Amino acid sequence: MAGLKTTLLAFHLMTFAGLFMPSLTAHASPVETTVPAKKQDAVYQLRIYEIFETNKAAFHERFRDHAMRIMTRYGFDIIALWETKTDQRTEFVYLIKWPDANVMRQGWEKLMADQEWSAIKAKSAAEHGAMVGEIQEKVMTLTDYSLIPTGLPRP
Repeated sequence: MAGLKTTLLAFHLMTFAGLFMPSLTAHASPVETTVPAKKQDAVYQLRIYEIFETNKAAFHERFRDHAMRIMTRYGFDIIALWETKTDQRTEFVYLIKWPDANVMRQGWEKLMADQEWSAIKAKSAAEHGAMVGEIQEKVMTLTDYSLIPTGLPRP
């Protein structure tokens, strides 16, 4: 049985190497695996919410189960979400990619006018109190020398 396991492991390693290693070495140069930012019209929106320890779990539940689902309806391409904590506060941070600033503005207008989202926020506020304190926002565009990785799988 140990011999079979070793043989299977070797097979899988060789298959992985055969399938993926040539593509990795073929694109070893950063120039080949990236696209200059100037070819992109996209804007990135960084959102930072102060959240409270007393209802942090409820905030995450609301964002995960409702906000993300509803945001998707309006073109929000959420790239990643983080939580950070300092001595003073806990923050929820997320990054959204938009095709352009106009689409971003329209997406937020539609979300804020969404009746389901308004009802969910009202219900969670009644049950848990204020869930978000200060909100910071940064709308970012790539520099003309920024390189964007292409072909990377999404988590």
